[in-house]
Amino acid sequence: MGWLGKLMGASPGQDARRSGMVPDGAVVFAVGDIHGRFDLLQKLMTKLSGEVRQNQYEDVHLIFLGDYIDRGFDSKSVLDYLARMEWGRVKPVFLLGNHEQTMLDFLERPDVGARWIEYGGRETLISYGVQVPENRADMAAWEAASAALKKAMPKSHVDFLKGLQSFHEFGNCYFVHAGIDPARSLSEQTDEDRLWIRDKFLSSSKKFEKVIVHGHTPEEQPTWNGRRIGVDTGAYITNTLTAVRICGSEVDFITT
Repeated sequence: MGWLGKLMGASPGQDARRSGMVPDGAVVFAVGDIHGRFDLLQKLMTKLSGEVRQNQYEDVHLIFLGDYIDRGFDSKSVLDYLARMEWGRVKPVFLLGNHEQTMLDFLERPDVGARWIEYGGRETLISYGVQVPENRADMAAWEAASAALKKAMPKSHVDFLKGLQSFHEFGNCYFVHAGIDPARSLSEQTDEDRLWIRDKFLSSSKKFEKVIVHGHTPEEQPTWNGRRIGVDTGAYITNTLTAVRICGSEVDFITT
């Protein structure tokens, strides 16, 4: 069985678990990096809705870990879906990813465009019908592209992006897009680290004050090792979008 077939059963040994990660009676679903894959998002949300109905959970929390846009070809539809999202009595929590931050930067600073298209901005511009400059050094073209994107984006999309938060805490879990700096306490973290950190966080063996639940770095399998839960499975290229379900001390993964 390949790694994609093993995702649903991915689970650590009992010694890796922590008890009471979320309060008794509560269940948390945290969704990894979507990256413009509206098709996978729809499928995953159908699965999560089925899980809630089947188990009749009362206290449900739904958290999106950022990077909704770029790389995949339907970022506009993803943002439209999330900006309008209603999920029964549950009010979703939406975290800011580095890709959303870069998109916001581009709206105010067109010079960001040449760097943005290196990691997925091209696909996002195309999804809004904005022409991508052929010459990366043509600032006039980037200014025109930024102005065109502002015109093409519904106000609801801009408001959604500006309302994203950089982290969320619930129970003994700390939800963040990229990770944290292991040299600092949770209260001392910066948004730069929350949005961009990678190797320094992933290579550390330090256990933090809370379990860190994050996306940002694609991994072949979702990870739960007693200190962090990583749920980015590279949806835009693997066709696999992953969410983690946390209930008490139990950690399970749900994938498309």
